[in-house]
Amino acid sequence: MYQEFGISDKLINLANEVEKDIEPIFKKINKVCEYNSIKVLKSFQKNNISDMHFNQTTGYGYGDIGRDTCEKVFAEVLGAEDALVRGQFISGTHALTVALFAFLRPGDTMLSIAGKPYDTLDEVIGIKENNSSLKSFGINYEKIELINNDFDYEQIEKRLKQGKVKLIEIQRSKGYSTRKSIKIEQVEKVIKHIRKYSKDAIIMIDNCYCEFVNEKEPLEVGADVIVGSLIKNLGGGIAPNGAYIAGKKELIKLAAERLTVPGEGKEVGPTLGITKSILQGLFMAPSVVSSSLKTAVFASRMLEKLGYEVEPKYDEERADIVQNINFNDEIKLIKYCQGIQMGSPIDSNSIPEAWDMPGYTDKVIMAAGAFTQGSSIELSCDGPIRPPYIAFMQGGLTYEYGKIGVLKAIENMEGK
Repeated sequence: MYQEFGISDKLINLANEVEKDIEPIFKKINKVCEYNSIKVLKSFQKNNISDMHFNQTTGYGYGDIGRDTCEKVFAEVLGAEDALVRGQFISGTHALTVALFAFLRPGDTMLSIAGKPYDTLDEVIGIKENNSSLKSFGINYEKIELINNDFDYEQIEKRLKQGKVKLIEIQRSKGYSTRKSIKIEQVEKVIKHIRKYSKDAIIMIDNCYCEFVNEKEPLEVGADVIVGSLIKNLGGGIAPNGAYIAGKKELIKLAAERLTVPGEGKEVGPTLGITKSILQGLFMAPSVVSSSLKTAVFASRMLEKLGYEVEPKYDEERADIVQNINFNDEIKLIKYCQGIQMGSPIDSNSIPEAWDMPGYTDKVIMAAGAFTQGSSIELSCDGPIRPPYIAFMQGGLTYEYGKIGVLKAIENMEGK
């Protein structure tokens, strides 16, 4: 079957060797999956999820018991006091934007302590000029770079002693940078450090790509609020759109009133029939995240064996589902992404090309033959066309499909 799919015997033999190497890592991933599965199932049962919660509301969405109960489930699973889980969010970036505009006021300062956030927030913050940015409303932005893939504790202390920091933002996943993603232990340590010098600053975590990778989530180690997308980890490849904001009750109230209307907040917002998909996606999420991690581990070991620089290494502890592959070659980056598209279930006959995309400064190539547009919990691979030409690969609804996709990508890059 592999031969019919255009995969050479040489690559199949290498894959067999690699799977022996990574077997102990898979066992660890399975344990985390089991833990998080129990966590999710317990919350479903505690909240007596039943068929009535899958009914839709339209218009204002008053009295939507399914929506309200769904948000209770998410809050419990994530260790939050409350959660806002809505299909009205179009992306994780949208949810982050709503949160920032909800929590910050003119004259306030936002401090990013993991370097510059992801490119799509440039115009939100005002790093790139936009008349709708936080900057245009008189909100200040500062950043502190990481040092050797960890927080700069000295600079954080120095800045907090000066006062006037309203919100501290931590993006755990690396985005399009070459740094390592931030582990939950690092988050816990830096939060304890922050609280020595600031009791009141809002600690907000961009948790995209990180949910269910470990047993703990940032709210369980002291964060005030976390934000993520439902077309990434927690949507399980089933949620058709949406995102979440979870954390302290007073912060969720502010976020809800920014998403909807002051004075109405969480009480409005029709579900339009997607509550079942959101809940079913959450139910499947531990298993799907596990498959994504296994796909990343397999790709890491395969490409390392072929002589490429990879991050993380196959046996490193992971903070998210993202796998970096450094090609140092524009053509190889493009061919690898095109191969991922060839190994996809949707639009496998399409050939992705690098192009200018809204929110990005460089041309970007994106491969994603996904059932849901933009879904990165489904196998996808993308990268900016700039040196050192790194591919950022993530997702895989099942390990088997992920493995096939990776082999197809390598064959397209190496075999032609």
